[in-house]
Amino acid sequence: MNTAFYIARRYLFAKKSTNAINIISAISVLGVFVGSTALIIILSVFNGFEEVVLKMFNTITPQIIIMPSQGKTFNPNTVYLKELQADKSIFSYTEVLSENALIWYNNKQSPALVKGVSSDFLKNKSLDTIMIEGNFVLENKNGPNAVIGSALQAYLGVNSSDPFEKLQIYSPKKGVKASSINPMDDFTVLSIPPSGVFEVQQDFDNLIIVPISFARELLGEDKNVSAIEINVNDGVDAELLKNKIAQNLGSTFTVKNRIQQNQGLYNVLGSEKWMVYIILTFILIIAIFNIIGSLTMLVIDKLKDISILNSLGAGKKLIKRIFLVEGMMITLTGCIFGLLIGFVFCLLQQRFGWVKMGESNLLVSNAYPIAFKWKDFVLVFITVSIFSFIASALASNLSVKKIDQLNQDL
Repeated sequence: MNTAFYIARRYLFAKKSTNAINIISAISVLGVFVGSTALIIILSVFNGFEEVVLKMFNTITPQIIIMPSQGKTFNPNTVYLKELQADKSIFSYTEVLSENALIWYNNKQSPALVKGVSSDFLKNKSLDTIMIEGNFVLENKNGPNAVIGSALQAYLGVNSSDPFEKLQIYSPKKGVKASSINPMDDFTVLSIPPSGVFEVQQDFDNLIIVPISFARELLGEDKNVSAIEINVNDGVDAELLKNKIAQNLGSTFTVKNRIQQNQGLYNVLGSEKWMVYIILTFILIIAIFNIIGSLTMLVIDKLKDISILNSLGAGKKLIKRIFLVEGMMITLTGCIFGLLIGFVFCLLQQRFGWVKMGESNLLVSNAYPIAFKWKDFVLVFITVSIFSFIASALASNLSVKKIDQLNQDL
């Protein structure tokens, strides 16, 4: 067995002549234990929030989107796009035609983005999970219907259960010069009943989703589309398909995955998590550096042992390594138990949801969400190991100084 490890282990469990050494060591272990537990719990909670938020966004956001690099629309009836539509690896291929318009309802008006979608859009079975009122129905026996965002519904006071009150949508006519006689002649005005209200996030909640046939009539667009949204079958690598599509379409089109479509959201979620990690790591560092006091007192307590080891031929490196290993053992013991208790607490929170956020809503449970990532456990362990090594190395230097003093005295 390694000599330094063997002696350090004996010192860890051996009774010290001064009880304060045991107390300071226990405080060091407790500080690292609490810090490690708090860090892994907080990181797991952020993972949970990230999963919940991205799950809601991914309900509306496709895995792959194709848009023109220049201009607003393009012709989807090209040979390659038709072949792509028939690709068996693709679960849904949705043609989208969207444009800003003015929405009028019950003497109130608001600008909104009108998004016309083809029938494949409804293959997404998760759409019902974001509905807070009514159903996600775009067409029935009475004709087309609209599903609107919660922000638009709240501002206009839309009642989706009222079949008689319809949304009035105003869109400027294409290629028509402004008329000074009757300005309304410059607009296409269509009515459509609301069938439901969805809620995701502010960027999406000012949106009105309609059948693409309705959008074509409203916008005066016969064949062009604004985008093509693609979702792939289970087991298909969406990133690989995205790169293949981008290569085949060339620079005239922009092809994005989910991360690129919501880059700002991913950046915010990532930066918040890292900021919390940095703040808690500073607190953890303070707890880890308590080990300096503990090891300093231990060196003083073991001066007789150091003298004997030195006289038996133990070099400075060995004695320094003994106290370095001792410090690492103290802090890593707290870290390992902290990670274990943090893991158990997160498992219990996942199962029972003991810790609540407050009022629940239709989209998110009122219990704090938890999600595990093995990289977080590795990150916490490495963080503790690095700063534990630094603190232990600083304290173990004292043992070398004591050897020099002993040699001078002799």
